[in-house]
Amino acid sequence: MKVRSDAWSHEDDLLLAETVLRYVREGGTQLQAFEEVGDKLNRTSAACGFRWNAEVRKQYEQAMQIAKKQRKERKRALANSASVTASSQPKKSPTPSKGYSPSYKEEVSEELTTRVDTSSHPTKKNLSIDDVISFLTSLKHEGTAGSEAKQENERLRRENEDLRKKSEELERKVKHLSSQHETIQEDYQALVQIMDRARRMVMFDDTEERQSPVFKMDKNGNLERVAK
Repeated sequence: MKVRSDAWSHEDDLLLAETVLRYVREGGTQLQAFEEVGDKLNRTSAACGFRWNAEVRKQYEQAMQIAKKQRKERKRALANSASVTASSQPKKSPTPSKGYSPSYKEEVSEELTTRVDTSSHPTKKNLSIDDVISFLTSLKHEGTAGSEAKQENERLRRENEDLRKKSEELERKVKHLSSQHETIQEDYQALVQIMDRARRMVMFDDTEERQSPVFKMDKNGNLERVAK
């Protein structure tokens, strides 16, 4: 049972963001991304989803838009590839084995292989130049979007690093100010004690002066104390 209550680190947030963007870009769901991150970090998918919606998502709004654009371009490219493959092959392609799901690179490789086979057999239907241009254009757009996503991720990583350094610097300043405050407080207490001792000494001197005896000289030149 997954039970974890410690704080999210910068690396945890980065892993969560990269996984969600990858699932969105490849046509998956955010819930699947939360489950994968939860397995890696020993957290529940609900905790990952709450962290994403509450804190991390707002830092990757632009990257999310790029990922959604990539997903549309990828679906369009796969649709074009499937239509071209279906039109260039008169026979039904063999059914893949159960549980097998070809990757995007494998689909592109299969598409290029199909085109070569088609061009080497004049009896089969050849591709039009418009189909080739459309397919290459979609691949170019997907590559450009992927490069933009990498640049955006790198920019966000640098910003997070700068913010982390600034936070550490502010923490050091706060500790320094707290130390100065304690020193000033101690000096103030010492000054108050000195002033209190001086005040009591002045009061003691005044009391002694008031209580000192008074003498006077009589006719014979003798001193006698005068009663107060």
